[in-house]
Amino acid sequence: MWEEKDNGSSVFIHRIATNPEYRGKNFVQAIVAWSKDFTAKENKQYIRMDTCGKNDKLINHYKSCGFDFLGMKKLNNTSDLPSHYHNADVCFFEINLNKTKE
Repeated sequence: MWEEKDNGSSVFIHRIATNPEYRGKNFVQAIVAWSKDFTAKENKQYIRMDTCGKNDKLINHYKSCGFDFLGMKKLNNTSDLPSHYHNADVCFFEINLNKTKE
């Protein structure tokens, strides 16, 4: 999905889903904090995540948790991906650990 950016320098968060009963308990911030520690220990530079569809509320939530929103695009090669990625608009997010150290 990340094509040339999937070069071994990243930890990828595949999916964050929250049971509605647990919303508002800052689980994404906890996941980001854990991911930053894990990524640093693994000597990686980036935490990356993607999600299908344009959901401005979700985009803003992930940005407030420290992710940079890299934009949206359609994927080029989806033949090996689950069907929900076929012809979908995908949002890409990234935390650059080197950037956060500045």
